[in-house]
Amino acid sequence: MDKILVTGSDGFIGSHLTEELVKRGYSVKAFVYYNSFNTWGWLDTLPADIMKNVEVFQGDVRDPNGVREAMKGCDAVFHLAALIAIPFSYHSPDTYVDTNIKGTLNVLQAARELDNMRVLVTSTSEVYGTAQYVPIDEKHPYQGQSPYSATKIGADRLAESFYRSFNLPVTIVRPFNTYGPRQSARAVIPTIITQLLAGKKEIKLGSLIPTRDFNFVKDTANGFIEIYRSDRTVGEEINIATQQEISIGQLAEELIRQISPEARIVCDEQRLRPEKSEVNRLLGCNAKIKELTDWQPKYTFEQGLAETIEFLRHNLDKYKVDIYNL
Repeated sequence: MDKILVTGSDGFIGSHLTEELVKRGYSVKAFVYYNSFNTWGWLDTLPADIMKNVEVFQGDVRDPNGVREAMKGCDAVFHLAALIAIPFSYHSPDTYVDTNIKGTLNVLQAARELDNMRVLVTSTSEVYGTAQYVPIDEKHPYQGQSPYSATKIGADRLAESFYRSFNLPVTIVRPFNTYGPRQSARAVIPTIITQLLAGKKEIKLGSLIPTRDFNFVKDTANGFIEIYRSDRTVGEEINIATQQEISIGQLAEELIRQISPEARIVCDEQRLRPEKSEVNRLLGCNAKIKELTDWQPKYTFEQGLAETIEFLRHNLDKYKVDIYNL
């Protein structure tokens, strides 16, 4: 089986992807963000029988030398390392340019130098901005409604340029909103669930109007692998989406009903995006991924929420419920 480097493997989606690749028999090298505590993020929580098959490389995607060294001996790289929190991008955009754009350039340059290695670059549905039509397919216009989305648009276009200019076998993988176990509280689903599990009676949220297309994380991980397995996906941009939407308000009411019916929603001003920055509707088209690969979502929204609630119930101590997580 191929040897695959996963950047951002210590994070939410990356740890699930690392785990699934090992289960499928791939040789995996996990690129984790260097820190002096020698912690590997969510990889530290994976079972020993998984981690014994994972080679861990500590580094920083902003460093081209470390990236090149990590990629040596691999057949492909799944590039997930990125800064992703939208509110944090409002006041620290420089770090997003350095990590998301320069980090992606480092991966692309190294892949080109290392015999045109296969590259999967992780995009985001945020590059589309508020839907101009639905379902949003891969031809939808881009709109940089936050510094975060602008840097992801830049990274995507760099990836496209390396495919067109150098024939580098690149695929841009574009998941819509992923949720599930191990997600940080900067995302809306764990934000709601952790407040409810902590016994809060007033659930603090931003706007309730926006709609989102939610992928369960295990379906997202399988999407990456199926895209990699298909020769038809090189040079393509591909959504991973359920083609179903729910508003944040509807989502919150459902979780309240399941966990703590007496709770109510209150608006927390600091959680509101600037008006022109809020993405009001995301509903993805999944026709392309189904046409080019064998991917099908395996989890219903209800099943995914149940697994997420159960995980958070047993890991609530890892979340600072009283602090707004950017």
